[in-house]
Amino acid sequence: MKIDVYDSYATARNGQRMHFDVLVTTDTAAAQAHQYGQQWLQSIGEPAHGLQQSHCQFCHTAAANPEVARHIQQHGYFILQMEGCPAPY
Repeated sequence: MKIDVYDSYATARNGQRMHFDVLVTTDTAAAQAHQYGQQWLQSIGEPAHGLQQSHCQFCHTAAANPEVARHIQQHGYFILQMEGCPAPY
């Protein structure tokens, strides 16, 4: 499965900057990737408005590993947590 990677930054309630990637199928619109990022933030108890559209930008296209592909098929997206994010789910 080919996926698009959206490099994303959000501000947590405590002011800490979170860096994560929103991974989606290549036919997903940028606005939808942004909404997925906001949805994920809300699921971890952070405000959706912490992710501005300008901080969720297309980065590149890649091949998904099987775990990521399964998650995207089930949920529509996958969040790759990097800096300042809570423990992965």
